[in-house]
This record gives sequence, C-alpha cells and structure tokens, in this order.
Amino acid sequence: MNGFVRTASITLVTALGLAACTAGDTVTDPSRTATASGDPATLSVGFTAEPATLDFTTSDGAAIPQALLTNVYEGLVKLDPEGRISPGLATDWQISPDRKTYTFTLRPDARFSSGEPFTAADAVYSIQRVKSSWTTSVKSAMDKVSSVRATSPTQLTVKLSEPSNDWLYRMTTRVGAMFSRTGTGKLATATNGTGPYMLGTWNRGDSLVLKRNPYYTGTAPYFSTVTFKYFKDGTALNNALLTGSIDIISNVQAPESLAQFQGRRDLKIIEGTTTAEVLLAMNNKKGPFASEKVRQAARSAIDKRTLLDTCWAGKGTLIGSMVPPTDPWYQDLTGIWPYDQARARALLAQAGTPNPAIRLRLPNLAYATSCGQVVKANLEAVGFKVTLDQLEFPAAWLTQVFTDREYDATIVAHVEPRDMGRVFSPAYYIGYNNPQFQQLIAAADTGTAAEEITSRRAAARLLSETAASDFLFLMPSIMVAGSGIEGLATNAISESFDVTGLSRS
Repeated sequence: MNGFVRTASITLVTALGLAACTAGDTVTDPSRTATASGDPATLSVGFTAEPATLDFTTSDGAAIPQALLTNVYEGLVKLDPEGRISPGLATDWQISPDRKTYTFTLRPDARFSSGEPFTAADAVYSIQRVKSSWTTSVKSAMDKVSSVRATSPTQLTVKLSEPSNDWLYRMTTRVGAMFSRTGTGKLATATNGTGPYMLGTWNRGDSLVLKRNPYYTGTAPYFSTVTFKYFKDGTALNNALLTGSIDIISNVQAPESLAQFQGRRDLKIIEGTTTAEVLLAMNNKKGPFASEKVRQAARSAIDKRTLLDTCWAGKGTLIGSMVPPTDPWYQDLTGIWPYDQARARALLAQAGTPNPAIRLRLPNLAYATSCGQVVKANLEAVGFKVTLDQLEFPAAWLTQVFTDREYDATIVAHVEPRDMGRVFSPAYYIGYNNPQFQQLIAAADTGTAAEEITSRRAAARLLSETAASDFLFLMPSIMVAGSGIEGLATNAISESFDVTGLSRS
C-alpha cells in the first residue's frame, strides 16, 4: 500500500491520457540546483509512503512493488506504457487452442544481481512459490496454475486448470516477479533480481537507494543511482523539489499546491490518470454497514462532486464503480446512487436505523484525511453519528483495519490494476459476500473476450447497485519534475514506478 492500498489490494499507465504540460514561462528560481545531487547520473524521486519491508511476498504494501518491480525484479511479461502485455524475461510465448497451456521462450542471457543465470528452473520455482509460500491476498492470481515445468533452460510450460483471461495479465504484476531458486530467505531486507537495478542501501524512515545491476545484460539505464526519498507529509515533499533536494515528485499529495510549481521553466507538471480507485470502504461483514440499505444510504448521502472539488481541488475522475476508464469494460455508473439526502434518510428509516453510529478510521494520508472530513459532514447531515480517528499508515492501518477488520468504514485508494474481483471477494477486508458477483467474475475469466467485457460490466454494476462500498473518485496522477527529466509516463497504470527508461536532457 503506498499511501495507497495496492489492493491487494492494497502502488500508479492507457487511454484517457491527459497530455503532459510544462508550466509557464517565467525565470528559473535560482534556489533550485541543476540536479538534486549535483551529479547528472543520479536521480532522486520523492514519495510520502515508504515500504515497511522489502518483501512483497508477505506484505500487501504498494510501496514495495512501486520501488522494486521492473526496476529490480522482472517478470516474464510486463506492461508497456499503453497497457499492452509485452515481453519481459520471456522473449515470446504461445497459447494453446484451448487457452490452458502457455509456452514461454526465455532470454538466454538474463542474470540475477548475484551473477547467477536466470533459467526456466528459476521461473518454475518462482511460480510454485507463489502457491506455496506467499501470504498476501494477491497470491490467488496463481490458483489456476495446475502445473509448471522447465522443458529446457530457456523454455517454460505453464498449464492452467481452466482458461483464464486474467492470468497472463497478472503475470505483469508483482505476482509474476521472478526470484532465484537458490535462496529467498532475506527478501525483507535484501534483493536479488534480474532488473537493471539492485538494492544499494535502505535507510528506514528516509530513503531507498538503487544502483545499477552490474550483471544486467539489457540496455543499461541512464541513471547509475536512483534514490526513492520518503517524506512525512506533502509540504516537505514539495519543498524538497523547490529547493532541489529531489528531481521528481512522484504524485502530488495536495493538488492545490500546484500553483507554486506553475510558471517555472525549470519544472514541468505532468497530469494523467491512474488505476487508484478511492473508496469509502464499508465493513460488509459486521456493524451498521452489514445492511445493504445502510450502505446505499451512505452512497446517497455523499456529494461526490463537491467532495472532489473540496478535498482534491477537482482533480481526478468520478466513476461510480471499481473500474477505471482505462479498462475495456468501463462504464459510467455515477448515476446509480446520485447525491440525494432525502433518499439517504428514507433508506436509513427503511433499514430501521435512522441514526446509525459508525467509526470512520482513516490512514494518516493527505487524500484520506482531507476527504474524510467531507464524508463525515455529509453522513452526519442525514443522521449518521460518525466517530473519526486516524491511524498511522501503513503499519497501524494494515493491522487494525485490513487484517483485524476493526472498523466500520475507511477511506483508501486501491491502486492495483483490475482488482475488482479480489477487493470484493468474501475473504478480503471489506467482506463483500455475493455469490452472483463471484459467478460473474468467474464467467469473465473463462469466457471469450466479448463475454469477459459483458460479465465484468455486469459485476461492476452489481457492486454499485448493492453499494458494496462507495467509489468516491479515481485518483489522478500528478507529477512534478525538473524540466530536463525525460521518459516519465503520463498515466500510472502499473504497480511500478519505473525509472529504467528515464534520462536527463
């Protein structure tokens, strides 16, 4: 979770891209240095949420794959900037006519940062380990794998128990990361991947430094060293860019702060979209929100347009569902539960709870705390009695809300792509248990391409109609960078903040 829940979800790239824009035409502020470090071969990127561990096989935190996926750990396949599945450690792959057997041809020259060669045996180990040893909710992506074997050092055959439209896509995410079979005992504090970078140093509470992997056989990245710098709040993050301490703000935490970056020739603002749905997540399993009518009342009570204007400066997209516009099955469902206070009161009366008391537990992140005040006011206006508290993110929030489910509602951005089925599975922290929804998700995965779209649209509509949670808005991607930084993606649709293709002009 990176200040966001990488759904597991619970980390931000296709259509709907907003053009990158470079701020205006005033003189460069002399307080900003030419580069953050004075060395053009180094790069520093600012974030507000850091990893609690480096092991994304045991932690659902989005900040881990954000820093390590693609940069340090590679998969057989990856997403290109347009969201298409493209070669990674596999140069190509074949799919059998029954859509159950995948044959991958692997790069013959790939090596881990330890110097060991990457082979099909490592791929077998990595896939099997997801099923046997991973403890995060994303591991379910590998459930459909019935067998995996190396037919040569550079050829891998994976058989699924049934056709899956989703499986190859999941292999572009953290669940498809390849590890060395000779040892994964120190993943929490050390790395050994095949990517262009390897771990340099990790200063907890401050920074994560990546350095070039000397055994990487692809095109060497432009920057020899990349520092992921972590800040406690958005103001400190912004000041770091203004004073030249960092080169990039990965995602602006308060859009109203953009004014201080505009009109500077040494900086550029890049606006796009993400896969991060900001939810008012409601506990469907216990408490007031176990009632569908109470959940529907909450959805009707919240003025999403005003909320977006108030707490996120109008940036972002109202979607009404768990599907971003970059997915093929997107549909605008904002009209299902429009803002209607009278309807909200009527629904509470029908539920027999005109004044339900709820505990709204927020992660101490800028978007959650600012939006939380608006949500609290909206809910109280129709009769809810709201107790609001804040939890340190990620540790306290993950323990008390995500794991222990000690909450009635929370606000969090689920950033993992195509996460609707997992987030609203019965075992997930929201506790939504709807057999019809699960049937639609299963049909979408095994059906034809057209059937997938039809079923996923129906599933998204069902979530919205039953008010499984409230879909407040889709988080925008707003980066600010030195004007000489090249290669930044406009949209953020991958789990990784990919620095491998960045350069400085």
